[in-house]
Amino acid sequence: MKNEQQREGSFLNKCIRNSGFQTILGSLLCIVIGLLIGYFVLLIINPQGAGKAIIAILKNFLYYPSAAAATKYFGTTLVKASALLMCSLSVLFAWKVGLFNIGAAGQYVIGAGACLYCGLKFGMPWYLCLFAAIIAAALVGAVSGALKAYFNVNEVISCIMLNWIGLYAVNMLLTTVKEQTTPYTKPLSSTNKSALLPNMGLDKLFSKNEFVTVGLLLAVIVAVVIWILLEKTKFGYELKATGLNKNAAKYCGMREKRNIILTMMIAGGLAGLGAGIFYLTGIEQWMVQQTSVPAMGFNGIAAAFLGGSNPIGAIFASYFIQHITSGGTYVDKTMYCSQISDLISAFIIYLCGFVFFFKLRLNRYLDKRDEKKGGAR
Repeated sequence: MKNEQQREGSFLNKCIRNSGFQTILGSLLCIVIGLLIGYFVLLIINPQGAGKAIIAILKNFLYYPSAAAATKYFGTTLVKASALLMCSLSVLFAWKVGLFNIGAAGQYVIGAGACLYCGLKFGMPWYLCLFAAIIAAALVGAVSGALKAYFNVNEVISCIMLNWIGLYAVNMLLTTVKEQTTPYTKPLSSTNKSALLPNMGLDKLFSKNEFVTVGLLLAVIVAVVIWILLEKTKFGYELKATGLNKNAAKYCGMREKRNIILTMMIAGGLAGLGAGIFYLTGIEQWMVQQTSVPAMGFNGIAAAFLGGSNPIGAIFASYFIQHITSGGTYVDKTMYCSQISDLISAFIIYLCGFVFFFKLRLNRYLDKRDEKKGGAR
């Protein structure tokens, strides 16, 4: 009996000591605290509808009593989450190499512009449009990487500048393929159906939601590939070594400048892929009068850190962020604005910074506890 208790205690201690377990625990704590703070904000704004509002945000597609409608809108949430996942991977890939890719939003914009222009202007099929989105966004990421590698320009500054350059450049480019009576681009469904991503039967699983495409599977596959690349390959090790100390990496014979540029290229390509996965479903048209960068790229920062900067964790974090973001549209508009879900997301993002603090404090507590046990023996 005593041996069994010791084994159970040893197993539990190993779980608590595990970095991945601590990250999950810390992330869940951030979510709970963030939701509680959001609920208190709702109470302050209008206490009468606070309970219904927070439930609506958490329910999202379950708001619909019909199973078919709920399934259909669940598919729409997954489509948006897949694009968010790519932006999340863009941020965390650069972060793993010691770079902060705040330019994922601008790279996402460039990718959207490239795939839509190729599809609407030149009538290209979906795979060429998707390739164009990846290459265009990767080239923009390479600009920030080159500025960092050769001129030591902070990537945050260059990325922010490129975000706005990219937005207005894409607006001008897509003006040539917009509808005559609206500020939106022409719909792919009526202009060039070959540019739409294939469904391959996935739409039938979500009550004939035509927006659910192979992009959903592609996003998950890419996340797994990025995890393998970073954790299981020599190339990934070199990239992370460059991020930890580029001078030491250079001393060891690694090409640190090439690695920095390549990192930002891959990060940019991932954000561009996200744009392609999203816009080539036909779920939305681009508005050429936009004056702000789409939130998808910035939400990717939240998903990256909520997922513990892990590609697999980012899959679940991206879905959660998109789930509550979409859930905000079902809040009673007479009492609250739909952006209340963005506010709750912001609280969770802010609290994610405490995940590392939580892990540090937990490990210190465990060390002291083990010391006391050792001393008692």
